[in-house]
This record gives sequence, structure tokens and C-alpha cells, in this order.
Amino acid sequence: MRLSTKGRYAVMAMVDLATQSDGRPVALADVAERQEISLSYLEQLFGKLRRGGLVKSVRGPGGGYLLSRSSSETRVSDIILAVDEPIKATRCSPGSPEGCKSNKSRCLTHDLWEELGNHIYLYLSSVSLDDVVENRILGRSGQLHQQSQPASPFAAAE
Repeated sequence: MRLSTKGRYAVMAMVDLATQSDGRPVALADVAERQEISLSYLEQLFGKLRRGGLVKSVRGPGGGYLLSRSSSETRVSDIILAVDEPIKATRCSPGSPEGCKSNKSRCLTHDLWEELGNHIYLYLSSVSLDDVVENRILGRSGQLHQQSQPASPFAAAE
């Protein structure tokens, strides 16, 4: 699965918004500068995020954007889907009964990649903006990675 810059930048900008807001609107120009993202690109993304109900805009001096709901209620999957980023690992169109092969059949590994896409969606649905802000994302994957590393041959000598 490949997540485009659209999805990655939208999540980065929303995390920035969650960390900088303090109840006051945040200017997109400030987000663009901090995250090193083009302002015009952010404006396009925030238009989609606003239409998706994830942010609200405040006009006038001191204006900018605010989260529409708390960071603990905003899921990473919601952000990615709001900017029209499909969460899938197959070449097939989501929900289509047709496969990706030229004869419209499904490839031999279709179900494998379909299930991977489902797991990715479930994971991103389980992660809130607040989890990212508070660095609560590593969880068990970090523990499993550490356990799967071979023991150092020098560990006993130390």
C-alpha cells in the first residue's frame, strides 16, 4: 500500500493543528511553515477537511482553522478518507466485483491484499490525533520488534 502526500500531509497538518490550537484558530501559513508544506496545497487539503467536518474555519483578523471535535475523537482514518485518499492495498477499485486482471478476474492474491487493506483501515481507525500528539502509537508493535531481535552475542559477557 502506498499513502500519497495528500494523506500524509493532511495528517501532519491536523497533528500540527491539534498541538498548536489551544482553543484559538491557527493560520494555515503557520502550519505550512512549521511542516514545510506548500500553503496552496494545504489550502486545498483544508477545503476537503472542512467539507468532511473535521475542521472549521474562522475568518478575519486572528482567523484560521480549529478542529471541529476534540483530538481524542478525531481518527487518522477520518482524515485520510476526508482528503479522498483510499485505504486499500489491491489494484482493484474499492467495492467493485471486478478484479484487476485484463479479463476482469481477481488475481490469486486478491484476498490477501484486501485483508491487509482492512487491517490498515482498522489500525488507522483505532488511532486518534491525541494518540499521535501524546506519542501513544508505538504500542505492541515496538515491543514485538524488540522481542524479535536476536540477542546480542556480547550480552552474556557484559
